Amino acid sequence: MKIVIETPKYSFFKYNKTEKGYEIAFFSPLPTIFNYGFIEGTKSPDGMEEDAVVLGSRLPQGSVLEREKFDGVVKFLDDSVRDDKKIVYINGFRSPFLLSLYFRLYALFKVFLYAFKKRKIAKCKFEGIIFE
Repeated sequence: MKIVIETPKYSFFKYNKTEKGYEIAFFSPLPTIFNYGFIEGTKSPDGMEEDAVVLGSRLPQGSVLEREKFDGVVKFLDDSVRDDKKIVYINGFRSPFLLSLYFRLYALFKVFLYAFKKRKIAKCKFEGIIFE
């Protein structure tokens, strides 16, 4: 499977890949503590490609990783829709506690983002991390 990095580690901006290139989806008050991207050729319940969290050194936007299996999953609901993120571990620091804290804060941020940007109440919830 091919994993494409949209948002490099430490970025405050969340990007989405479009036909025009990488476009800013939103500004986050939390920098990402991992590389964030998608699994090419897949489809998740939200209609987009499946998300991937890549733990390791910072990778440039547009980097592509080949992977046969995943190292875990972040269980997540985004606007009441299942939006799990597959975990890929490359190297370095791997802390379930820190990832859990990040995704708890991220879920809270997404609730506020929906309220202010789309004027709706959304259920966003971090449900845990499973490492394989």
